[in-house]
Amino acid sequence: MRLDLDKVRANVEKAETEDLLDRATVYRTGMEPEALELIEAELASRGVRADEIEAHSEARRQTSLTGPDGQAVKCWRCHRPAVAVGWGWHRLWGLLPVFPRWLAFCEEHRPAEPQHSEAEP
Repeated sequence: MRLDLDKVRANVEKAETEDLLDRATVYRTGMEPEALELIEAELASRGVRADEIEAHSEARRQTSLTGPDGQAVKCWRCHRPAVAVGWGWHRLWGLLPVFPRWLAFCEEHRPAEPQHSEAEP
């Protein structure tokens, strides 16, 4: 399949800066070189410096989960890198819980840790 650079360019122009930083760093190995050039050019046009890209890369490397292929694992609900895994429900039509399954969560979609009182073990 041929890469449609016009579609990629339109997508890159409307993407959030954090999303572009993720694509240019943690998802870099899975990207086409032409798409990376467009992403890097867009980041430069937004005033994002190379040291900021490197800092983002290092921060993501420390917190993101990677799969067996070395690629960052994506959150099950969005495209951000996952930082935790846990049990969740597979839902039919997004509503009815059908069966539990193992899910990856980004920082935003990560479930809150259960609260324990001091009386509990």
